[in-house]
Amino acid sequence: MSDVLTSLLNAQLDVGLGKPILWREVIGNLFGLASALGGARRRVWAWPVGIVGNIILFTVFLGGVFHTPQDLDLWGQAGRQIFFMATSAYGWVVWAATRRNNGASQVAVHPRWATRRERIFSLLAVLVMFIVFYGVLRALGSWGPLSDSWILTGSILATWGMARGWNEFWFVWIAVDIVGVPLLASAQYYPSALLYVFYGAFCVYGFLTWWRTQRPAEADN
Repeated sequence: MSDVLTSLLNAQLDVGLGKPILWREVIGNLFGLASALGGARRRVWAWPVGIVGNIILFTVFLGGVFHTPQDLDLWGQAGRQIFFMATSAYGWVVWAATRRNNGASQVAVHPRWATRRERIFSLLAVLVMFIVFYGVLRALGSWGPLSDSWILTGSILATWGMARGWNEFWFVWIAVDIVGVPLLASAQYYPSALLYVFYGAFCVYGFLTWWRTQRPAEADN
């Protein structure tokens, strides 16, 4: 049984790019894509689906530790999977409670713009996290610690913003994607880099979806 499980975990796909890629990197990103789709539609199932992807991708981004074909350790990418799981658990609880309060409606969050106080607090948190993460990731020998620390910081902020229902979290994701594509491509995590390109375009759709939902609610107030 253990041999079968090991074979499944180490299954590779040769795409002619110099090194094979792991199927679990592809699968983990597909779970992430499904979670993003659920988030745009404001569905509670987006959170548990995302957690499954986080668990899979955690092992992928520690290539040196788990002896994968992409043997570079992106500690920030791996670390953000842990933060994702914690924040996703919070978002899961909050969205589930909102859906219960909505009765028959399946909608789990009401989009809104962050308040001025929330934006100031978020900016201060970003500055602190970025400085701390850069120091830690550089000490760990992470590949591209400056970019990796921004991706980790931005990802935490975006996931928290999604849980709170802030429209701004879509823009934060775009900023993460812009940095993430070249970093992941240079480290030969090609499925993840490709998905980041798609995420950037998808975030525009997600923002417009949330914004259009918010406008009728504002008109009724």
